[in-house]
Amino acid sequence: QVQLVESGGGLVQPGGSLRLSCAASGIISAFYVMKWYRQAPGKQREWVALIYTNGNTNYVDSVKGRFTISRDNAKNTVYLQMNSLEPEDTAVYYCNALWKPQDYWGQGTQVTVSS
Repeated sequence: QVQLVESGGGLVQPGGSLRLSCAASGIISAFYVMKWYRQAPGKQREWVALIYTNGNTNYVDSVKGRFTISRDNAKNTVYLQMNSLEPEDTAVYYCNALWKPQDYWGQGTQVTVSS
């Protein structure tokens, strides 16, 4: 049974930082493109960041320079370091593992940026 379990969300003030984790089980995440998505209230889910199996990364423009995605294959875990958080970053953040046609999702973790 494949599971992706996100953790690390919470309430943070503007300008603060959080680190999200996505722990995979039932798959070897090193073989997958790992992605983070987010969905804000009343909005569609949007892609935020991805990391390829070779370690290359890519980000949506709105988080470039503030967010960093990384992976620890030994721990079967992917991270999203989020710095300089803004109220617009408030959303449920989801982890995704993709190795076509396999496509797995976590249950999400809430991130709220508010003073």
